Amino acid sequence: MEYFTEFGYLGLFFASFLAATILPLSSEVILSFLLLNDLNPIILVSVATFGNVLGAFVNYSIGVWGSIFFIRKVLKISEDKFVKAKQRFQKYGVFSLFFAWVPVIGDPLTVVAGVLKINILIFFILVTSGKLIRYVIITYAILA
Repeated sequence: MEYFTEFGYLGLFFASFLAATILPLSSEVILSFLLLNDLNPIILVSVATFGNVLGAFVNYSIGVWGSIFFIRKVLKISEDKFVKAKQRFQKYGVFSLFFAWVPVIGDPLTVVAGVLKINILIFFILVTSGKLIRYVIITYAILA
């Protein structure tokens, strides 16, 4: 965490990006630390959201162009997580992407969205909305 916080906004961007891809990072902790160190909350929320959404697009792209081998072996998304993510899509439809920010289920959802070739605009709107709202709530909770 210390490494990311030393770089301020840029560190938050990279942490948020990586947290949405293959590494188990907590961008929320870094965001909270930077908020408590008086960095601009609007810029922080924007940077965190942008980085996290960009990471989700990487997952989506892997779903579109990646192989099952890559998804299972490199991303380490188990057969069980993959199947559960597909079931969520079948049960809740594309609106499940609003919850792409949720730990454990979010990354597989964005990969499955790519595998299923969900409309990219719908993907963008739902994923961005969910991630933005999460960061706004965290920011409000920290600063209130």
